[in-house]
Amino acid sequence: MSSPQLPLLEAATPTRMLTEQRKLISKSIQTGERFDSVLRAAGWTYEDLRYERSQTKEWTGPPPLQLDQLRQDATGMRYVSFFTGCGGMDIGLEAAGWEHVAAFEINRVFCDTLRHNRPEWTVLGPPMHTGDVSRFDEVSELLGKSIESPFDGMFVGGPPCQPFSIAANQRFAKSGDNFKRVGFAHPENGNLLYAFIRLVVAFQPKAFLVENVPGLRDVDDGVQLAQAIRHLRKSGFSVQEPWMLNAADYGVPQHRTRLFLVGHRGRGRPRAPMPRAPHVGAGSVLRINGVDGLQNAETRKHMATSVLRYMKVRYGKREQLGRVDRLDPTIPSKTVIAGGTRGGGRSHLHPEVPRTLSVRECARLQSFPDDFVFRGSSARQFTQVGNAVPPVLAAQLGTAIMDGLSV
Repeated sequence: MSSPQLPLLEAATPTRMLTEQRKLISKSIQTGERFDSVLRAAGWTYEDLRYERSQTKEWTGPPPLQLDQLRQDATGMRYVSFFTGCGGMDIGLEAAGWEHVAAFEINRVFCDTLRHNRPEWTVLGPPMHTGDVSRFDEVSELLGKSIESPFDGMFVGGPPCQPFSIAANQRFAKSGDNFKRVGFAHPENGNLLYAFIRLVVAFQPKAFLVENVPGLRDVDDGVQLAQAIRHLRKSGFSVQEPWMLNAADYGVPQHRTRLFLVGHRGRGRPRAPMPRAPHVGAGSVLRINGVDGLQNAETRKHMATSVLRYMKVRYGKREQLGRVDRLDPTIPSKTVIAGGTRGGGRSHLHPEVPRTLSVRECARLQSFPDDFVFRGSSARQFTQVGNAVPPVLAAQLGTAIMDGLSV
């Protein structure tokens, strides 16, 4: 027997909807029928689901800062990016007036995203190139076709952060062998910072910018990072103490603290961008049916047992079994994470719908424009979004560095 339908869900009271929601969940659990099939037969979608306590908080403040609001005319200052990922840093620098020279990226799917969104860019990665920054001779030869040394521009790089990341280790038990951050000893990614520095020293850009997780400073008590800074200073660069910036302080609706290492040659002194106040809540970009019709907006078809657990979670609290957090719409989101290299990120729970966020919703928390499209499987899309520098923060970094170099 089919469940009773509510053809006019908008007219139903919250109590009546929750009662019907529980019936649909029970039917799926008892019969073993897929929950999405049960919902569809009843005329429901996942967007019609609600928490036990729902819509008791609401973001009523201003909208978040948009990339177009930070857009500057082209200045003639050029940059090269390494470990480009999907290009969050790059489109932010582009908005700040920096001109793209080349992007080195080793992952073919990430290259597909870059080429799809910026077909005019020079993306040096698969299938035509390796995109491997550790191959110094290959990268130097390719760069030599576009720039000279010294380079009157900026090198930008975000070496893979997993060896230094606390979040990456939270997937493991503290007692397990995998928990300890291996940092620079990581066999594949731990020394890519030094590969980037080697290119900086060889091409002598006017400035460089390194982005990473705060753990880069803390692993091995900061010994190797300090050695890297000393090497750069001996090579003619003025290197500042690392900037620790939280994206939420710069108009992004997400708490995301990252380390930025900035150096330059010659006159000037780049300073960190000034924070903006107040913070913007996650609810400014996360609405019910808020991304309908956009690309990368598909949501996961959760099982009834998962929804049953999720719907009990209060604002800002964690569902312990799935280890996912329901976002509070009145404050910035918790950090959007990428997950491991073999799986997608563990996205948070929507503030008002008991489901995990879509790629598009995560991208909004990261300040990507809605027309920026992520390629590849859903898991790889989450990885790209979670690894990215928020473009709105990147634009403010680009402007601050450019202003500092012109002093």
